[in-house]
Amino acid sequence: MAKTVKLADIAAIVNVSTVTVSKALSDQKGVSEEMRARIKQLAREMGYQTPTAARLSSNKRTYNIGVLISEIYFDQTQSFYWQMYQSVATKAVSKECFTLLEVLSMQNEKEMILPKLLQEEKMDGLIIIGMLSSDYLSLIERNIKVPYICLDFYDRKHEFDAVITDNFYGMYKLVNYLFEMGHKKIAYVGTLLSTNSITDRYMGYYKAMLEHGQEVPADYVIDDRSKDTRARCINYDFVLPKDMPTAFACNNDVTAIDLIGYLKRKGYRVPEDISIVGFDNYQVPGRGDLDITTYEVDIKEMARKTINNLLKKIVGEHYKKGITTVEGHMVIKTSVKKL
Repeated sequence: MAKTVKLADIAAIVNVSTVTVSKALSDQKGVSEEMRARIKQLAREMGYQTPTAARLSSNKRTYNIGVLISEIYFDQTQSFYWQMYQSVATKAVSKECFTLLEVLSMQNEKEMILPKLLQEEKMDGLIIIGMLSSDYLSLIERNIKVPYICLDFYDRKHEFDAVITDNFYGMYKLVNYLFEMGHKKIAYVGTLLSTNSITDRYMGYYKAMLEHGQEVPADYVIDDRSKDTRARCINYDFVLPKDMPTAFACNNDVTAIDLIGYLKRKGYRVPEDISIVGFDNYQVPGRGDLDITTYEVDIKEMARKTINNLLKKIVGEHYKKGITTVEGHMVIKTSVKKL
């Protein structure tokens, strides 16, 4: 049986590191064109084949992928995360893998109780969907024995591999759209530092405001949840600014819908009196009458990259480490009025 050619075999002949060989073969930066051409030519001559997910399928090896999600993100108004999990599960099945879902209770997170997925050791890899406390992530890091990856959040303290949407640029585009529609007095709705995505989206909002010469009054940054628990409350009592803005940029569509309801109770109409933009392009069940201009998160592509990266980690293949950002796109609906 012919010997399988590995990256190390090519690296030894060319006298470079396996990282350099991997970069050359995957057309990444950091390798001169001359060296890239030499490595590719040698790889062809030696009969090197890139190990891919196709090999997993041909070997019919089945992997169990654990998925951990906090119950905070699984209440009836937050099933955006259920859609995200479904995309992960669907992608896993297409790769001959199964998913094992565990919903982490707020109590277990607070009391630092290890997830059953880690206790029972029946998984080959783990995906954590949605932000957990830094202390709890430390607990997982100390006890986990399999590869893992974060989806829809990151944690700089731990430097986990992660796949996220383009929170900063997405909100930046939305706020620029509001300026294009004639708005200048724009408030941001989202509790800063409660999640990374909310804070990153605020930074996109803030950059757009700065570029248009607009100051951000303190009361133009409006909470939408508890900072301590990260949990949203139904019928949240928003604190509106004294000098009302003409538009609100909300950190997600659920918050946007809640704010619209709150504004209506205060006598405001959307978009006639106040314009609203959201984020995610998530249609809340039973609220189909609200067409919110938003930024659509590419859930399927995020799931694809997450599964592919995790499988590569499981089998020891080269993959893109660190934070992978997946771009979405704006969806223009009817919640913004042109001034």
